[in-house]
Amino acid sequence: MAHPAPLPLVLASTSVYRAALLAKLTSQFTTLASKVDETPKPHETADALVQRLALAKAQAVARQLAAPALIIGSDQVALFENDIIGKPLKRDAAIAQLSRFSGNSVCFLTGLALFNSLTGQQQLIVDPFTVHFRTLSQAEIAAYVDKEQPFDCAGSFKSEGLGISLFRKLEGDDPNSLIGLPLIRLFQLLQQEGVNLLLS
Repeated sequence: MAHPAPLPLVLASTSVYRAALLAKLTSQFTTLASKVDETPKPHETADALVQRLALAKAQAVARQLAAPALIIGSDQVALFENDIIGKPLKRDAAIAQLSRFSGNSVCFLTGLALFNSLTGQQQLIVDPFTVHFRTLSQAEIAAYVDKEQPFDCAGSFKSEGLGISLFRKLEGDDPNSLIGLPLIRLFQLLQQEGVNLLLS
C-alpha cells in the first residue's frame, strides 16, 4: 500500500538566523515572510504573546500557499524585570540595554508553532531560556556593540557570535532556542505529525 507523500516544510520567516538553524535538521524547506503585526495586545502576557504570534505567522503563510504544507512559526521576546525588551535598532539603545543587563539575568521566551494546513492541526509550545550576564564595563559594552552591531537582535547580542563573551552562564534545554528556533522541541512536534527528519 502506497504511503501519502509527506507535506512540504515551510518556515514562516525570512530570518537568516532561523533558516540557518532549521538547516541543521534538513535542507528540504522553503521560507516565506508572514507579514504579521507583532504589536502586543493590552494586558497580554509574554507567554500568550509569543504563542499567538508564532501561530499567526504560520497561519498567515498557509493562506499564501497554493498547496498544503507543514508550516513552522516562531516568535521570541526577551524579559527583563518583567518588561518585554525589543530590538535596539541603533547603537545608543543597544548600549543602554546591555548596561541594564550587566550582572543580571534575562529570560528569553520562544513561541513555536507547527501548523498542518491540510488537517488544521496546530501544535504550540513556549521554550524558555535564561541568560546570566557577567558584570560588564562600559568599555566592554561599547566595544562589543561596535564589533557585532546587534541592532536587529532582542537583547542586543548575538549568542552565536562574540555575544557569548558577555555571559556568566546560560540556562535552558536548547541553546538554539536563544537564537530563535528551539530545534529539540521542533523535532518532537514534527514527530507528532509523523515526520522523522533523521529517517526522511
